[in-house]
Amino acid sequence: MTEITTSGLSDHFDADKPVETMWEGRFITAKRRGRWEYVGRARGIRAAVILAVDAEDHVILVDQYRVPLGKRCIELPAGLVGDHDDNRDEDAAIAAARELEEETGYHAGRMETVGEFFSSPGMVSESFTLFRAHDLVKVGDGGGVDSEDIVVHRVPLSGLTEALAAWRQQGYAIDVKMLTLLGPQILGHYIPA
Repeated sequence: MTEITTSGLSDHFDADKPVETMWEGRFITAKRRGRWEYVGRARGIRAAVILAVDAEDHVILVDQYRVPLGKRCIELPAGLVGDHDDNRDEDAAIAAARELEEETGYHAGRMETVGEFFSSPGMVSESFTLFRAHDLVKVGDGGGVDSEDIVVHRVPLSGLTEALAAWRQQGYAIDVKMLTLLGPQILGHYIPA
């Protein structure tokens, strides 16, 4: 049984300081609260990430060039929610279904909300909602919209570790959200029988 203690919870460094905006762009805002500097999404924009595994136990992944990394990155399909003036109040599940289809060419019969997660809480306030796509049907080629250069990969779950190792060898970045698929393998020897 895990014991949760509250010692130190009142010691939130700078939690009582006001938030100041240092810079704001169209999609990103740089902020400061006391001594902490961090970035977040502008205008209340949120993110949706989709875990899509088909009936044959293949996971649908994408890769695209990521400017901050200077290379292509292997990722779960994802997209922004409420990033346009005409869809600020968009339901995250609807956005996730749309993004899955745009990026991968797969339509989900049903989207299940897994929960909200934070990927780098020491420097980014952004969270994402993880969705599990069910009843996948291939309806197009994917590849994204506009200038997106998205490549779609359909990888057997049983060969995912090897596929990721090969991509790393080729110089690809691997998104941290890939741990949603690798977690059981990584932790397998730590889990008591």
